[in-house]
Amino acid sequence: MVDLLQEFDEWGPEKVVCVSDARTGMRGVLVIDNTARGSGKGGTRMAPTVTVGEIARLARVMTWKWAAVDLFHGGAKAGIVADPDAPDKEAVVRSFARRLADQIPASYVAGLDMGMTEHDAAIIQDELADRGAAVGVPEALGGVPYDQLGVTGHGVAEAALAALERAGKPVAGARVAVQGFGAVGAATIARLHAAGAQLVALSTVDGAVHDPTGLDVPAWLAARAEFGDACVAKAAPAQRIAPGEELCVDCDVLIPAARQDVIGEQVAAQVRASLLVEGANLPTTPGARAALSARGVEVVPDFIANAGGAIAAGFAMDARYSAFRPEPGRILDEVAARTRRNTLLVLETAARSGVLPHAAASEMAEQRVREAMRLRGRVPVPA
Repeated sequence: MVDLLQEFDEWGPEKVVCVSDARTGMRGVLVIDNTARGSGKGGTRMAPTVTVGEIARLARVMTWKWAAVDLFHGGAKAGIVADPDAPDKEAVVRSFARRLADQIPASYVAGLDMGMTEHDAAIIQDELADRGAAVGVPEALGGVPYDQLGVTGHGVAEAALAALERAGKPVAGARVAVQGFGAVGAATIARLHAAGAQLVALSTVDGAVHDPTGLDVPAWLAARAEFGDACVAKAAPAQRIAPGEELCVDCDVLIPAARQDVIGEQVAAQVRASLLVEGANLPTTPGARAALSARGVEVVPDFIANAGGAIAAGFAMDARYSAFRPEPGRILDEVAARTRRNTLLVLETAARSGVLPHAAASEMAEQRVREAMRLRGRVPVPA
């Protein structure tokens, strides 16, 4: 077992809170990574495989993501070890909220991540009798409709468009492969399709499909709405490919928008895209990124490309106690503008400095966090 204390560094985490409830079987964790730029904010995820180490890594990603988009919140993340499809999900979510009542919303505001829905966010608000306890609640309760607007996927698509335009490559007809056809993947696909790109591969947890002549995007979006992840089973046999092969098809843009660590060095050697945009958190390993760079594949880092949810959450955080709903058009415009600006800044800095885009993005975010820590008196005083 890895001792998390050995993983602490100059940035954090500041606080790790583990909770459990014998009656419901709930086990959960909250990691507050760094609050130099503001209170802890990050999604809450639910899965049977959630670990403390995983949540700590994701909390650190949120530290850099907030700093990268230059919004004043701190990095945090929470996780619940449970099956999101279990019939007792509400009881588990309520017990999680109760156990963290001394942290929410004083130190952390819950949000949506894998396995959690708008209804779950509303349950957290209800359990703690505080509108400020969570964001991501249904629009009928004054929340930002993240999935309906497709804010994260919209930003991922805008990052891809900005990178293509910077490279002087046409968007119209650009061949795109997307791993993950959930809320992020679907919104990414819809935006790129509207811009004229051609979808050649997609996948869900149930399988993958590929058509080098292009997939019918409106038909696939409709199939997803009707059948969910099982939509891939409706594909023609000639279009079905083995799970994971969608990462290696011939395309111009590859977008891993599912889980972390899906592209290691072995897969990186088989990637045929010239541009990889990280829609998921931590989808590539450091070794993979080095291998991709050596092969001339440009990578847009996760906390730059998929920060649309964080940007929208900034609006939602401001609206928690407001009587007025945030305006959707303003949210999408801000997501597009900030994501495009940061994508270009990071890629140009990386090219100018001769470093990988992840290093350039990390340095930009670290400088902002370090300055906040200095101003708050949180850096060590030289002896």
